[in-house]
Amino acid sequence: MSSRRDLSLATTLMVFLTSLAGCHSHTNSAGLTPVKFQADWYPQPEHGGFYDAVVKGYYKDEGLDVEIIPGGPYVSSDALVASGAVQFGMNSSDHVLQAIANANEPIVAVGATMQHDPQGIMLHADSPIHTWADMNGHTLAVKPGSTWWDFIQKKFHLDGVHEVPATYSVANFIQDPTYIQQAFVTSEPYFAQRAGVPTRMLLNRDAGYDPYRVFFTSRAFAQEHPEIVAKFTRASIRGWRDYMKDPTVANALIEKLNPALNPDWVNFSYQALKAGHYVSGDDVAGDQTGQFDPDRWTTLYKQLLDLHVLQKPIDPANGYSLKFLGDGAASP
Repeated sequence: MSSRRDLSLATTLMVFLTSLAGCHSHTNSAGLTPVKFQADWYPQPEHGGFYDAVVKGYYKDEGLDVEIIPGGPYVSSDALVASGAVQFGMNSSDHVLQAIANANEPIVAVGATMQHDPQGIMLHADSPIHTWADMNGHTLAVKPGSTWWDFIQKKFHLDGVHEVPATYSVANFIQDPTYIQQAFVTSEPYFAQRAGVPTRMLLNRDAGYDPYRVFFTSRAFAQEHPEIVAKFTRASIRGWRDYMKDPTVANALIEKLNPALNPDWVNFSYQALKAGHYVSGDDVAGDQTGQFDPDRWTTLYKQLLDLHVLQKPIDPANGYSLKFLGDGAASP
């Protein structure tokens, strides 16, 4: 009886704390509305626009006090957002669609962190592999269950690739001239090249699999606090536009918050983001920054259906909102 009562009390307390976390009618002593934003990794240039908005006061200009919470390999941002523990999170658009269809997570993407995902596979510069179709007969270090790899395997009939679990290291790549591993163009090539090993990348987007990197909130929070979502989205996009023009101030904060970084690595990541137009998209004016194209969401949804990674069909429009991305929301 006592254990059941304790469980009941614990459940009641959890519900109470969750409701407090989701309540944003109050302001702090500075008159700002507190907002928690769960990042997908430790502070890095791939988060640069958000830190730019913090350090330049763009969130404060909107009346928000934004706390960016570092992520890591075991952080589930969609569960935290869906529960109301935090108000915003980061991930990719394919993950959002899968979270809705497979876990009934009531989340909705409200803006794009990147127009293109800077992910793919890293090869040695002199590798005989020049196209995805060349991969058969080779070994790839890849995270098990990666949807992007499922897509590429199916499209290019790669039934002869030997898979081994990916690690968060380039040690094997440096030692083995035949080693191939999944990588982000902004990260792993830096460490390989610093060790004197030239690299090349085959990017997922060039294979036809091109999700957005997104920031999202819960559907309930977007409905109950649309003004906060609009303010957060507007300030974030403003931060990303500024960051891609001049990352100096934001990068200084990122390096301070993440001592594992160094200025050379940070600059490498930033230059890779800029050269690949990952944030701004193909529009040189940067007007695509933060924006969504419904056709791309529909294409992605159809790809996921074809891969049978969605447990049930959904309306892909449930995965995103354009409400906060108009001229008024996106302009400084």
